[in-house]
Amino acid sequence: MINSRNLNDLLAPVKKRAEKFVSLCLGKGIDVIVTSTYRDSESQAALYAQGRTAPGRIVTNARPGDSYHNWRCAFDVVPLRNGKAVWDEADPLWDQIGAVGLACDLDWAGNWHTFREFPHFQYTGGLTLADLKAGKLPV
Repeated sequence: MINSRNLNDLLAPVKKRAEKFVSLCLGKGIDVIVTSTYRDSESQAALYAQGRTAPGRIVTNARPGDSYHNWRCAFDVVPLRNGKAVWDEADPLWDQIGAVGLACDLDWAGNWHTFREFPHFQYTGGLTLADLKAGKLPV
């Protein structure tokens, strides 16, 4: 089961934007930890089971193969304050890192209308999951 935190496990155009994102956050005095990049199907299945058939709260609506993490196009982060993770989505740090992500040409799931995921950023180059499944890659 693979749930990587390594930016090297992302596709090149995603990695480039993720590195810029981390750098710009640091430049603004915001430390972030990358908590997830590439996930294999087994790891995605375990996350999907949370709150459904396994203990915990629901953290994703994506089944295996239907997450941009499975296609190396997404990463999750958490900002830090005084070395501690800030998970409270009402904290202004989330809006700050969301703005940084948008400036890096990333989609920020904190802006989504349904199932908002503040830690989630992705770059698809306009491709859909169907496109990725057909072998197309973002540029």
